[in-house]
Amino acid sequence: MIAYIIRRLLFLPLVVTGVSMLIFSLLMMMSPFSRLAVYITDPSALKQGPQELDEMVEALGLNDPAWIQYGRWMKEILHGNFGWSESARQPVLRAIRTLLPASAELSLYAAFPVIFLGIWLGKISAVHQNTLVDHVSRVTAIIGWSFPTFVFGILSLLVFYSILGWFPPGRLSLAASRIVQSDAFARYTGMHTVDALLNGNFYVFFDALRHLAAPVITLAYVSWAMILRLMRSSMLETLRQDYVVTARSKGLSERIVINKHAKRNALLPVTTVAGLMVAGLLNGVVVVETVFNFRGLGAFAASAAVQLDMPSILGFSLFNGVLLVVTNLVVDIMYAFFDPRVRLE
Repeated sequence: MIAYIIRRLLFLPLVVTGVSMLIFSLLMMMSPFSRLAVYITDPSALKQGPQELDEMVEALGLNDPAWIQYGRWMKEILHGNFGWSESARQPVLRAIRTLLPASAELSLYAAFPVIFLGIWLGKISAVHQNTLVDHVSRVTAIIGWSFPTFVFGILSLLVFYSILGWFPPGRLSLAASRIVQSDAFARYTGMHTVDALLNGNFYVFFDALRHLAAPVITLAYVSWAMILRLMRSSMLETLRQDYVVTARSKGLSERIVINKHAKRNALLPVTTVAGLMVAGLLNGVVVVETVFNFRGLGAFAASAAVQLDMPSILGFSLFNGVLLVVTNLVVDIMYAFFDPRVRLE
């Protein structure tokens, strides 16, 4: 397995290069003056007007052949220069670093119900096939899978905030925000719930959880439905296999047959989808963060798209491309842990 992991890690730069070339091809569709924004880290330094822009286009070689410009662009990326974000009013890399903890916190809280609740309900639904539990689970999953994210988000906002007044939009209340922004509150991770616990401030912790609840419910519900249906189908197929029938004929308890023999093998196809879906939650937060005014990486990407902020869009796209490539590697490695018959060579 170690040799396989090393080979995949060595292959990783080639895949990332391919992703970067695809993204750069989108950049090349723009005019030289539009591409100039990718190389500017502080627009306040521009004081001479249009004439200076012409000089910078020539100085940066934005009229050079595409392969030369690609090499120059990758050099800037490797040095951490993703350009200036007009929508965030700061360099793109700094904006991503600042806003990523909010999206990561939202995605991590949503990942647990997506994976564990989806797998558990899928197993229960398959074991109790064609019973009331199975029918309710399937109908609930179909409804969740059919709902557009923004529609369910608006309904959640209407019910949980407008009607019940439980879960307000945003990341924190005004009082909690003042505490977080004060010098007495140490920022360790940028995730409010984690930092609040590390600071021993339970007021901020529960306030952050209260604001996370509705976005997490929205993000999780429209995602776990697919895990449930896939787990149910895989579990039903596994329960019909000869080795499961043999295990039952040996007198093993139903709990051991289900959890040790059937469930572990049924998890193989679910692992791939679940791993990529968790990584894809960072893409899903674009809609959720916009609906709930949850200022994170998703809201940043949506704002950049509306304002045609190409450096920000390219930076967000490259980040997600690398994330999916790395996640795919992790999923392949996880196969060996769920099924000893799988050998990564």
